[in-house]
Amino acid sequence: MTNLKNRVFSGVQPTGNLHLGNYLGAIKRFVALQESHDCIYCVVDMHAVTTYQDPAELTGNIRSVTAAFLASGIDPEKHIVFNQSQVTQHAELAWLFNCVARMGWLNRMTQFKERAGKNRENASVGLFSYPNLMAADILLYKSDFVPVGEDQKQHLELTRDIAAKFNNDFARRISELGFGDSYFPMTEPLIGGPAARVMNLRDGTRKMSKSEVSDLSRINLTDDRDTIVKKIRKAKTDAEPLPGNVEGLENRAEADNLVGIYAGINDTDKEAVIAEFGGKPFSEFKPALAELAVEKLAPISAKMRDLLAEPEEIDAILCDGADKAREIAVKTMREVREIYGFVGRK
Repeated sequence: MTNLKNRVFSGVQPTGNLHLGNYLGAIKRFVALQESHDCIYCVVDMHAVTTYQDPAELTGNIRSVTAAFLASGIDPEKHIVFNQSQVTQHAELAWLFNCVARMGWLNRMTQFKERAGKNRENASVGLFSYPNLMAADILLYKSDFVPVGEDQKQHLELTRDIAAKFNNDFARRISELGFGDSYFPMTEPLIGGPAARVMNLRDGTRKMSKSEVSDLSRINLTDDRDTIVKKIRKAKTDAEPLPGNVEGLENRAEADNLVGIYAGINDTDKEAVIAEFGGKPFSEFKPALAELAVEKLAPISAKMRDLLAEPEEIDAILCDGADKAREIAVKTMREVREIYGFVGRK
């Protein structure tokens, strides 16, 4: 690692098949950020167990996410790739942040309300407090930036609130120990991209999801050529041709989604897609989108299959990455314990 002022941290939960939304909204951006930032990419398996996970499936999913990282172009030699549970300092800092964060802050988290639904009283404590673990993930490495989708922006704001309260509560101690005016940084979000939020292929008003019952609602990163073509052909659209300008996509959720997907895969924007396909029917646009998706995704799918056939190699990469991550995490927690006033080996 070369430039610690440009450290990026992000993670992906190992909960089921990764899909196009994960790729365009996260992994593709992870790959690009390697060129300009020092990157730490984590398979956040401790987040996954806020709801029950079958152990055998969880093991497979951890390796699958790692394979997707590697197949997409993330370099574990130049950057850090690891799974969260191997670095116990994540859990230690999360507990301390449980004591910094306020109940009112967590009560405002909309994702908990959505995931717990009407069964809120039966939700796990971990599901309620996992934004504190997310803050620990980020701040353990004093990360400067986190690439997040709009749905995670609230959690990053909580991370900043926790950092600010910690810095304020221990301001005198932080200064006395020579850490400057503050200890934890005010991590900034990296939000954007034409397909940062990829929607359901069968309902453009809902986000593409691993948990959706219909497999036709998403393109999985492990889908083969024929499956990708079939899913795009069957994607819901309306009867009108593509509009002549981007403004014409308003109130046309499915059309807007497909145009955004094309733009995201092709490293362009919606304006460029409309300039090429505006006025054309979906019978022309969908085959072009399918061809592009196959061209970009098929090599990733093939590489993932090769990697998953050698699970011991994936495990070795994760262990090596955990060693690198732990080196940073141990230093942070040694300093945090000193700030708190805990007694023990320095």
